[in-house]
Amino acid sequence: MAVPSGRPKLRTAFKNARQISPMYTSGPVAVTADGGRMVSCVGEEIILMDTGAGTQICRFLADAEPVSSLCITPSSNVLLVFTASLSLRIFHLPKLSEPSPPVLSPIRVVARAHDAPVHVCEADPTSTYLASGSADGVVKVWDIQRGFVTHVFKGHGGAVSALKFSYPQHSDSLGQQESMHLISASVDTRIRIFQLGQSKNNPVAVLEAHTSVPRGLDISTDGRWLLSGGRDSVVLVWDLLPLRSGKSSMGSSKKGKDNINIPLLIQTIPVLERVEALAILRSEDDSTSSSTNLNTLRFFTGGESGLVKVWQVKESGAIFTLGNERSRISDDSEEQRQIVHGIYLPQTSTIISVHADQNILFHSLSSRQLSRQLIGFNDEIVDISFLSPTLVSHSQGLRDTHLALATNSSLIRVYSIKSLDARLLEGHTDVVLALDQGADGRVLASGSKDRSARIWIPNKQSEDWGFHCVAICEGHSESVGALAMARGSSGDDPSPAFMFTGSQDRTIKMWDLSQVEFYSGEGRDPTHCKSLATLKAHDKDINSLDVAPNDRLLVSGSQDRTAKIYAINFSNSNKSVSGSLTLLGICRGHRRGVWTVRFGKDERVLATGSGDKTIKLWNLDDFSCVKTFEGHTNSVLRVDFINAGMQIVSTASDGLVKLWNVRTEECMSTLDNHEDKVWALAISTNQRTIVSGAADSVVTFWEDCTEEEEQEKETRREEMALKFVVLYFTVIAMSNAKAREQDFHNYLSLNDYRRAIQLALAMQQPGRLLSLFREVASRDPSSTSLSGDSAVDEVLRTLSGSDFTRILRYARDWNANAKTSPVAQRLLFTMLKLRPAEEVIKAFSDEITEIALAKGSITDQPAELNGGTALKELIDSFIPYTERHLTRIDKLLQESYTVDYILGEMDEGMFDESGDFDMD
Repeated sequence: MAVPSGRPKLRTAFKNARQISPMYTSGPVAVTADGGRMVSCVGEEIILMDTGAGTQICRFLADAEPVSSLCITPSSNVLLVFTASLSLRIFHLPKLSEPSPPVLSPIRVVARAHDAPVHVCEADPTSTYLASGSADGVVKVWDIQRGFVTHVFKGHGGAVSALKFSYPQHSDSLGQQESMHLISASVDTRIRIFQLGQSKNNPVAVLEAHTSVPRGLDISTDGRWLLSGGRDSVVLVWDLLPLRSGKSSMGSSKKGKDNINIPLLIQTIPVLERVEALAILRSEDDSTSSSTNLNTLRFFTGGESGLVKVWQVKESGAIFTLGNERSRISDDSEEQRQIVHGIYLPQTSTIISVHADQNILFHSLSSRQLSRQLIGFNDEIVDISFLSPTLVSHSQGLRDTHLALATNSSLIRVYSIKSLDARLLEGHTDVVLALDQGADGRVLASGSKDRSARIWIPNKQSEDWGFHCVAICEGHSESVGALAMARGSSGDDPSPAFMFTGSQDRTIKMWDLSQVEFYSGEGRDPTHCKSLATLKAHDKDINSLDVAPNDRLLVSGSQDRTAKIYAINFSNSNKSVSGSLTLLGICRGHRRGVWTVRFGKDERVLATGSGDKTIKLWNLDDFSCVKTFEGHTNSVLRVDFINAGMQIVSTASDGLVKLWNVRTEECMSTLDNHEDKVWALAISTNQRTIVSGAADSVVTFWEDCTEEEEQEKETRREEMALKFVVLYFTVIAMSNAKAREQDFHNYLSLNDYRRAIQLALAMQQPGRLLSLFREVASRDPSSTSLSGDSAVDEVLRTLSGSDFTRILRYARDWNANAKTSPVAQRLLFTMLKLRPAEEVIKAFSDEITEIALAKGSITDQPAELNGGTALKELIDSFIPYTERHLTRIDKLLQESYTVDYILGEMDEGMFDESGDFDMD
């Protein structure tokens, strides 16, 4: 049946265009010097990420054990990984510009690098050496390129907690290159300094000032100032000049044990929080000067507060803070927000903070703003909604540029779809269960287990993009698990006038949103919305709500196996706002709870999905079931309409997304990329993108590829048709070739050599001509004919110019081979003997004239002159091989005389002159 004109074409294929998958769960993180690539751990896997696009580049082949430590060399070429199996794996790090396989194998593996797990490792500034510190207090230095240990340092009283190489890239006052030192700290609170290259592996200095574990170490570019930060909430500033020069910075020389100069503790800076990360910040002067001014020295710290603090040594206080203060909710959330690792990228002037809640934040020092945030792990995804924060009016701006996720958390994740840069919306105090958007996509609504719903709008005044809460709806006695905003289809203002929430307390509340500031309000306290109506709707939990496109109907789905449809009565006069719900009908037919309900966007129909594994389509006039879709193997969790109501998209607990034809009730496509329940479903405004989110922490973007698939099928059909045509003509050509071959044999059997030779020339088969001439020459050795047959002689004498010259060229080619040279020599002799030189030259001239006429170009030189030249070239090509054959024959003749002589000498008179055997 043809599709009626004016109706959209059915969509039959969607492809997995991209996905948001876990990129960091726990463990160490490393970033390249330019910040473009990041190595992180997802469970026991090691992945390489493109930080700009937020996508995975490849995985590294690990040994199925948790990663204990890893680092990238400053050259960004090598990745070094230590695992719980005590092995060291060295990988080549691919660049963004070069293609890489899905899984990279190590270029070297050291099976047992340490006797205890390695918690910290560090590469030196030249990317030559690797230092690794283990839980037994042993520090090893490795040659990265050769893969062997160069130094083993012992003496720590516990696990090594921090490592740092000191290698100033300039000469000292005596003109000698500075030696390389390795500074290490451990849980015994001591900092030890080792010098590489000396015969003894004892520390040249031991620094004792911390009262808890030092977690951060860094050295100024000139190698003089050492900063150490620990869990004792202080940062210590050390002067290493006595260690390097033997002179104190205060003008005195202090000697320690074994006549070793001890670094001096210059300053103690209270940080007032446990320090987990520390690094000295570089300035433009550091690259041009060989010394660092202590007064201008700046550094950053990260710790339990979750904030990056930038300090100046001179002020002994924080200059500014990167990150946002968050309201304290619980001790668990405070622990999750703390910084566990910090990375400083001087090349891009960026500080990266890795938090215990698996979020990775990129802070720009130039703008002092959050430039990028990567969410490592989303846990179970329960709802999704498209957002359009850049939309200026109802018709101007970009649509569906962002995506909001409700996960097993009180924080709402909002992603930029283009770059996967994310922001966290804080406000709810318990897990967020449901999301919905306004008609224009600017407004976001959320419902939570904290019994409230919140309204969010985009930031305008802040330089950092994000959303802020402008309204709170409180009044339910149980969790808010469903909500639906007015679609705002009437009027120029698309802002929702009201909203509905459904709860586990089995009631539906209608909220007045007329007093909410949807286009301002940043920095103000959220508005507390007024409840216009409360309705006891169902006998069990309410799972889903939806408002009709015309804002006149509301539907609710519940665990009591029913869906109820209400008429919305809303009035907004100058004096008062009122609203109520009137029950119109009940849709009964599902055998288990109704998980999802959705109105048709273009027709008066309703779709419901249930735990009985079916989708039902209902008529809104008499509330009867008109169609039932069966195909899922578990509970249907979400449904929605696309393509002007001609198709339905559904997700289920079986991990599948299905596309249905409403008219035929058939499943047109099944999309599979999830391994757990698909709780969330969202469809873009243009309906070309379907987004699904599941309990496996994966969000999949399905792009419509119906036209591409049809084009590909059409291309395949054209290729098959072309192959058929080629095959057809090949068969015909083969038939013709066989027929012409049969004609050739027939001419030979009839001794019609003229037609046989002309047919072989036409078929361009010199091999058949060679066989013909060879056979003719071997028939009668006593024949007086030049070629062996007088009929062949006559044919060669009367051949046309082009045929005559072509046979001569074949003879030239045969003459180059010793096996075929006799035939070539006899043929050449015959053809030149039968025809005078003038006719031979004329044959070549006629050939040149024929070629020129065929091409439509006549040369200025006479054809006779060109013909003579062509003949000369042909004869010149005959002469070398002919001389070689003659030499070979002469040599064979001489050797034959030698053989005759030897045989004659060997008989020693056994034969008489007559040849009879002599018996005497």
